[in-house]
Amino acid sequence: MSRLDTLSPGTREFLERPKGLLIDNEWLNPLSGKYFDDVNPSTKSVHAQIARASDADVERAAKAAKDAFYNSRWHNMAPNERGTYLWKLADLMEIHQQELAELDSLDMGMPIRAARYGTVPLAIDHVRYMAGWATKITGESIGVSVGNYLNYTLKEPVGVVGAIIPWNFPLLMAVWKLSAALAAGCTVVLKPAEQSPLSAIRLGELIIDAGFPAGVVNIVTGLGDEAGAALSRSPLVNKIAFTGSTAVGQTIMREAARNMTRVSLELGGKSPNIIFEDANLRQAVSGALMGIFMNQGEVCAAGSRIFVQRGIYEQVLEALIEQSSKLKVGDALDPSTRMGPVVSEEQFVKIQGYIEGAKSQGGKIVVGGSTANQQGFFINPTIIRDVTDDMTVAQEEIFGPVAAVMVFDTIDEVIERANRSWYGLAAGVWTENIRTAHYVAHALEVGTVWVNSYHVYDAAAPWGGRKMSGFGREMGKEALDLYTETKDVWINLDR
Repeated sequence: MSRLDTLSPGTREFLERPKGLLIDNEWLNPLSGKYFDDVNPSTKSVHAQIARASDADVERAAKAAKDAFYNSRWHNMAPNERGTYLWKLADLMEIHQQELAELDSLDMGMPIRAARYGTVPLAIDHVRYMAGWATKITGESIGVSVGNYLNYTLKEPVGVVGAIIPWNFPLLMAVWKLSAALAAGCTVVLKPAEQSPLSAIRLGELIIDAGFPAGVVNIVTGLGDEAGAALSRSPLVNKIAFTGSTAVGQTIMREAARNMTRVSLELGGKSPNIIFEDANLRQAVSGALMGIFMNQGEVCAAGSRIFVQRGIYEQVLEALIEQSSKLKVGDALDPSTRMGPVVSEEQFVKIQGYIEGAKSQGGKIVVGGSTANQQGFFINPTIIRDVTDDMTVAQEEIFGPVAAVMVFDTIDEVIERANRSWYGLAAGVWTENIRTAHYVAHALEVGTVWVNSYHVYDAAAPWGGRKMSGFGREMGKEALDLYTETKDVWINLDR
């Protein structure tokens, strides 16, 4: 049963408003007059009509951002002023955090508890963290060895940023891109995923309410192969920041190469979660379940390859089966739901294909593997045993609630197998041996390693991957490197 009656008045009012394109602080209709349906994955019902931006719409948004960069004095504004705008935005997000949580839950199936007490507070904290960095972006003086020169560097904003974000954490991904870019003095054209654009649109309204100058933030909704592609190849854009699939990231790199546009990519993953025999099994099992089933497994860092040392394999598997069977799957707006629907019919069909493929390759489904509710795009938490490294479910990113549980014997064996992947985003290690923890953490070819934990994030901690998981770091001070250029200045001191 739908729980739309539980939505706050602010969310209901927002859903009734037209969903245009934010360009130069105005909400505009798309030039083509085209819109597309926004679907509630819990019910398969349409809850909004979203503007479908064309190449021409993207270009006018990019032009507004370019004009704002040079003419609104945004990049020359005192850094503390830019920080003040971000603080105002964070305060408004805090006031409206229930609406923002409901929109992500309604739009892509994130359980409302996870949105309200997890991702939305993280998003607010991230904006405030980056607001503090606005006054701390500095160059340095360099002691050069030639002549009588003063040499120093300046850190300058890169210019117009095209930010393209995925559908799995809509609000959080938007502020990851926006906050660092704005703190650095850049202007932005944000393209949210077509599957989950609502919280980005609401964020745009709050950006206007916070008083940001016209054109500093522009939001173009639309399809990836239309609006996203147009943004990637626009000559007015100086930098593309993308989070999403590896295949799309490769396409964006090719498009951006036309104009030698800078690119940073946070892409897919097939993250190993390794449980050693000396681990605290209660914590490890709980952490492994969260690692794969948080947000229905629609997480780039999902711990989808669970490696368990042979001596405890059956014991851990039994505990995983027991606890995963207790997870409530249901309407994302239900506070008791622990796993909502997957985002779309396309994703639903794709995940079911992986499950059936695992069966045909010799994997054994020990829990799940079925749909939980025919009303929406629901898939039960699924665990597959007897998985080998060459199986498709052990190699490809599924982006759903499907765990491949594999057995290993030695430390060096599991390191080699964990690294036998074209992805390198994250990993988990469960052990009570500090030497094992450090040894494995150093050896894994990933961007983040969690020891005796999983899915821990903070605005101050850098995030990004290696290999086919992309390059560049979101969050932390390293994120500012994505949005700044270094200029070197030589002053001849001879008279």
